[in-house]
Amino acid sequence: VKLLSFEIASKASFGVIVQDGVMELAGRLGSEVHSVQSLFESQGLGMVQELIEHSEPDHSLDAIEFLPPVPTPQKIFCVGVNYTNRNEEYKDESTLPKYPSIFMRTPGSFVGHRGSITRPPESNQLDYEGEIAIVIGIGGRRISERDAARHIGGLTCINEGTIRDWTRHGKFNVTQGKNFDRTGSIGPWIVTGDEFSSFENLSVTTRVNGEIRQNDTTANLLFPFSYLISYISTFSELVPGDVIATGTPTG
Repeated sequence: VKLLSFEIASKASFGVIVQDGVMELAGRLGSEVHSVQSLFESQGLGMVQELIEHSEPDHSLDAIEFLPPVPTPQKIFCVGVNYTNRNEEYKDESTLPKYPSIFMRTPGSFVGHRGSITRPPESNQLDYEGEIAIVIGIGGRRISERDAARHIGGLTCINEGTIRDWTRHGKFNVTQGKNFDRTGSIGPWIVTGDEFSSFENLSVTTRVNGEIRQNDTTANLLFPFSYLISYISTFSELVPGDVIATGTPTG
């Protein structure tokens, strides 16, 4: 199932991909389910699967404006330097890290699929970072690695756009360079976790004007999805709709 958030006729809504179009879910699942986030909170994915079996789309993809799949997540965690060759790229002769490097981003630093990102006038170093992002479907605290997969609501794509020179302003953090408004993008939709037999060998490919710049697989992650969910939930309770950007390959 592919879940998405969008605007049409200046009205925000959410839905599911059906036959290369969009079926709106607003009003079809009860008053308590009014967004992708509340759909996960209500564990209503089964109802969606029943709805789409014999349904027609309400809108074409060209008729909608994509929003980030979860427009206002409570938390967006990002993981730095999480591919083996990415660690080598830094060439600082450091050993492999024992723990992941985690930082946070604001929802306002992202736009949806096909949205225009902003190159800020303060820098000419806007850079791309193609990644897979986890969207939490079932919340929890101190989640074990063994149980982590069932907490994954789905996966989406993310360009974790970065103002490279501003990441070097602070000695111990990259917050400034990671949170300029509208410098990254998420989407177009969430592919639900049940669509994946495994999360351990997924391809990550980034193209810039058609040219492949990044190409790797999650088999080369230093910290796999299950570890990240377990580690992050140790210090912060995860809730449905939270996003974890799992790191970008070299390139």
